[in-house]
Amino acid sequence: MRFLLIEDNEALAGAVVDRLALDGHVVDHAGDLETASDFTHTTDYDLILLDIMLPDGDGRSFLAQQREAKSRTPIIVLTARSEVSDRVGMLDLGADDYMVKPIDFSELEARCRAVLRRQGGAARNIISFGELEFDSLAGTLKIGGDETKLRTRELRLFEIFVNAPNQVFSKPKLVDRLFSYDEEASENAIEVYVGRLRRHLDTSDVSITTVRGLGYKLELA
Repeated sequence: MRFLLIEDNEALAGAVVDRLALDGHVVDHAGDLETASDFTHTTDYDLILLDIMLPDGDGRSFLAQQREAKSRTPIIVLTARSEVSDRVGMLDLGADDYMVKPIDFSELEARCRAVLRRQGGAARNIISFGELEFDSLAGTLKIGGDETKLRTRELRLFEIFVNAPNQVFSKPKLVDRLFSYDEEASENAIEVYVGRLRRHLDTSDVSITTVRGLGYKLELA
């Protein structure tokens, strides 16, 4: 998944980015609302983590703008305010969840998973497609009785495909989803990861098909 973290505390931001990166997520960091707005105008995010007190304004204004623009991107608010009225106000503005600082990273990861499951209409981490079962939390593919543990980039790439079967993804789009602005990446890397996934899927009725001149899609063979 690709996340946007809007947080002006550099130490906290670095810790959050590092922790989420361990799970294979791509995280872009914005230290103010202006940078965050630039990012959201050029990139589609799966989840936004939003601080409230920022150098150039109140994060609630950003939240309200996102919802007024009909953005359906889930937003988890990170706040130092623990009053019930503050939390209710943020939920009424359109926040999907909130966490009161100081943040417990295990809880943050769990809340991210829960919000993303709700966004996808799923109650569990397991997705069935054709003969396979994909567990995004465990990072495994199960085909028949055989289970394969996916590497981090393979996992995130397959997650993109399996959440939108039959949809064509171009190489530039996949690079954008898998790598942050700070990482060097090429379309050749996408070919490598697609090749690895194809080997894992070789014995199933599911395949990643090349759509000439457009990209790749996941479909039933």
